[in-house]
Order: sequence, then C-alpha cells, then structure tokens
Amino acid sequence: MELVMEKKTGYNVHDRLFKELIQNFFQEFMEAFFPDVSTDLDYRRVRFLSQEQFTDFPGGEQKRVDILAETKVKGKDTVILIHVEPQSYYEKPFPERMFRYYMMISLRHRKPVLPIAVFSYEEKTETPDTYTFAFHNIEILRFHYLSIHLMKQNWRNYIRSNNPVAAALLSKMGYTEKERVQVKLEFLRMLARMELDPAKMRLLYGFFDYYLKLNEKEEAEVMENIKMLDPDEAEQVLKLPNSYFDRGYKKGKEEGREEGIEIGVEKGREEGIEIGVEKGREEERKEMLQTIPIAIKMLQEGMELQLIVEKTGLSQREVEKIKQQLEHS
Repeated sequence: MELVMEKKTGYNVHDRLFKELIQNFFQEFMEAFFPDVSTDLDYRRVRFLSQEQFTDFPGGEQKRVDILAETKVKGKDTVILIHVEPQSYYEKPFPERMFRYYMMISLRHRKPVLPIAVFSYEEKTETPDTYTFAFHNIEILRFHYLSIHLMKQNWRNYIRSNNPVAAALLSKMGYTEKERVQVKLEFLRMLARMELDPAKMRLLYGFFDYYLKLNEKEEAEVMENIKMLDPDEAEQVLKLPNSYFDRGYKKGKEEGREEGIEIGVEKGREEGIEIGVEKGREEERKEMLQTIPIAIKMLQEGMELQLIVEKTGLSQREVEKIKQQLEHS
C-alpha cells in the first residue's frame, strides 16, 4: 500500500460538511462525544494535516483520510495524531478499513494514532468497533477504534449544553417524525445561547438545515413555538438565520405579484402596498421586492419594528410605512 496526496475525485457533500464542522469545532467535538479522552489533549497545539489518500492494493481502490489532527498530550511532550472518519453508510468491512488507515498513517508519520469513527447512517445496524484476525484459534491481531453512532444518540441529552457540534449534530441523532419540529426549535435555542461569530453561525445552521429540512407547515410550527418562549429568548432566537423567512423570500415573490405588492417598480397596481424606492441598482430593487413580503408577514405576526429592520434590512421608515399601509388597506 502506498500513500499519495489528496485528489478531489469522489469528494462529496457529506464529507465536506463533516470535515468543516469537526475541523472548526474540534475541541467541542471531542468534549461532546469523547470527554474522557478530551481531558488529556492539549488543544493549544492542534493543527490539521493535509488530506491524504492511499492506494489499497491489489484492487487499486483509492481511500481517503479526511480529518487528521496533530496535537500533544496535556502535560507531556508526546505528539499524537487523531484520525476522525465520518461514515455515512453501513459497510461491513469498515473495521478492516479503519485498521488499514491506522497502519498507513502510523507508517507514514511514525507517531501514535487515535482512530475515531463517526457513523451518521440511519440504519440501526451495528458496526463493530474492533477488527480481529485469528489463525487456528490463535488471535493474531485485535485492533480497536473509538466510535459514535449518531442515530443511536438521544438528542434530548444534548440540548442543555452550549456545545456547537452537539447542536449541529442534533440533525443526525435519533428522533421521530413527530419530534422534527421540537429538534429544530431546540437547535435554535442552543445557537441563541452561544456567542459565535456570523461565519461559524452560518456553518452550524447550514449543516443542520442540510440534514433536517422542515417543510412549510413545520417551519410555521417552529415560529409558533418561538412565540411561546420567554420574550428575551424569543428575540435572540429570531435574530438567527431562519429558513422560515428564507422560504418567505421565495414564496413572497410570487404572492407579491398576485396580491399587488410592489415597490415603485414602474407604476404598480392601485391596490398594492407601495414604497417609493429611489433609483438604484437593479439587484437592489429585486432584493427589496423579496424583502417586503417578509416584513408584512412579521408585522402581521405582531413582531417588533426593530427586529423586522434587523431581519429584512429595510429602514425603520420603510417598515413604518408598510405598517401604515397595512392598517389602512
């Protein structure tokens, strides 16, 4: 077997999402799912090594090592490599593959390796966390790796934490169809408690929404549940990215045409809600057209003007004018 540098072929969305999540929140990942190991790691020294592939002879199949972190053991000079392998489907020979990864990484880097598998497939089929080889009833080899099967995790056990990885991975844990709305609500509540920069917030939200995408009815249920939260908490939750409003942008464009909601583009219909928009770039006018239906929906739901300004990007004067026209329509 021979190690070669990364090639992009075969690199899928699942691999990319998990790699971005775990590399950006590596310490939080270890703390959430492997706390005993985490206490012995020095996170000040973490660095991620270049993605690697090796050729699996004799078949010649290319195998990729996606996440390989190097750090030190806390209080010691011992350098350790941590290999994290996300696995999105059941694969019977997976334990042997983990052993091959372990062997190749060890041979190349000459450092101790801690192997971890993250199973995200929805089947409840058990994947052994041990690979063994025996001959004539003599055990020649026993290889063990750490693992977590997300589908077997109870999502309710993580919602009281402020761990961003746990929040994102709620989307892959074991919940029923009836619990989908509650899982989304708890995810938003977790995010609202965290003080994260916008880029990391978008990463978490994008990951969650990719794996747990609610339909229109479910999104509306989430909004109703948010209204029942403590007002301060509800305000923080509504400041987050929200697929309910994103869906409204698309739907509102069509509904706006049908209902005569226009913004000074040409003359507009007499019954429409109009806001004079000064000359500007065409894309700015298009964005405004998408934003107005969202503001209307938020006003109809009784939300505060300042929150509507923050979520839509409209000025307070524009929101107030929409409100006045709604009251007189």
